[in-house]
Order: sequence, then C-alpha cells, then structure tokens
Amino acid sequence: MTQTFPHYLDRTIVISALPDTVFQFFTDDTRWAAWWGAGSTIDPQPGGRVFIRYPNGIEVVGEVTGIERPAHLSFSYGFASGTPVAPGQSRVVIRLEPVSEGTRLHLRHEFAEPGSVHEHVQGWRYQLSLFGNAVANEVHADAAAIADRWFSLWSNPATEARDAQLQTLAAPNVAMRDRFSLIVGIADLREHLTAVHRFMPGMALTREGDVRHCQGVVLADWVARSQDGQVRGKGTNVFTLSALNRVESVTGFWHP
Repeated sequence: MTQTFPHYLDRTIVISALPDTVFQFFTDDTRWAAWWGAGSTIDPQPGGRVFIRYPNGIEVVGEVTGIERPAHLSFSYGFASGTPVAPGQSRVVIRLEPVSEGTRLHLRHEFAEPGSVHEHVQGWRYQLSLFGNAVANEVHADAAAIADRWFSLWSNPATEARDAQLQTLAAPNVAMRDRFSLIVGIADLREHLTAVHRFMPGMALTREGDVRHCQGVVLADWVARSQDGQVRGKGTNVFTLSALNRVESVTGFWHP
C-alpha cells in the first residue's frame, strides 16, 4: 500500500529547454550530480536507488517510486541521519510539461509531518535554481560561438551566405533593438542587414572578451571597425536564446 503524505509544498518553474533534455538531468548520474552535488547518483527505474550528497556533506537517500519518460519522476526522500526527515518519510513528485518557452516543471514535495514543509521551501527555491542553470549551461554551451555567428552577419557582404546563416541561427520571429534598429522577424532582419552593407560598406563587427551567460541570456561586448580598421563604435549585446538554442531576441547597447 502506498504511504499517504498529507502535507506538501509546490513549486513551478519554466526552463528554456525541451522536455527530453530536461529529463536527462533526472536519469543520468553526471547530470544529476551537476545540480545536487558531486557523488550524487540515481538509478532511473522503479525501486532504483536515489542518493544525494550535498556539497556540505549532508546525505539524502531514497528510491524511485515512479518514472515515465520524459514527463514524470517520483522518489522517496529522507536524510541518512534521520533528521529533519527520516528515510521514507517524504516523497518528491516531478512533472514536465512542454510549453512554447521550453518546459514547465511542476514539483511537489509531500511530507508526513507539517513542520517539514516550511523547512524545505527555500531549499527547493535554491535547488531548482541550480537545476535551471545546469540545464541551460548544457543547452547553450556554445553561447560564444552563437554570438560570433551573429556578429559575422554584420561583417559578411555576401547576401546568400548571410541568408543561409540566418535560417539556422535565428528564430523565425527574432527581434532586434538598438539605437538604429526596431526589427521583428527574419524577413525584416534580412532587409536590415542588406541596408547595413549598402550604407556602411566594409564595416566589421567582432566580439571583444568572453561572453557571460545565465539561463539562456548572453551578454557579449563588441567593437565595430570601418574598412580601414578604425574603431567606429563599441557596445554590448544582450541575447536571449530559445529552447532550440536559436537567437530569439537581441538588444544592443552602444557605449559612450
């Protein structure tokens, strides 16, 4: 008979990744440990062992009580020490739902005792933040290359090559905004790029320094040089990447 846990907390987050990708972070030891702590493992089958070792050395044990790829995972959860929750005295239920932004994750942690609920609210707020970052870091591991490909569009005068690159780089409804742009959609962006190369021939845009990435948002500094190599401007672009790792939007800031 399945034990009943009458007290619970709920948390819902949206992650910019497809459900199949998100689910791998519940079924692969390396990915599981990426958001729990080194040494954490999971055997993704009914009755499989769940082991969590937090970075501070605290250990949690449990077993998988239900799994349906890539939509559902449940497992028992209790501290190896017996406190504040004994092994088998709580259950974690996770459901994944595909949405336009990627994946909506619903988490419910059920407890036998009401006092345990409040003790875990901030813990899950923090842990799912680590989870979201772990997924995004893998999905957008090539963030620097994406920024470089975007900047190359403004440096490449070959129309056909730019158009081909746009199809794989940008989302169909890509938006771009800066001091000289208010663009929505690939078709509008294509014409805008053509105008750039007509009115500013030989202008080259390149990245300066490392990119900064957090959960699908990428910051990249750039420098614009004229055909004779003179610096004509500097700035920072803020990229938003989609669950398919394409550019959804770009906001450009020109430096004084």
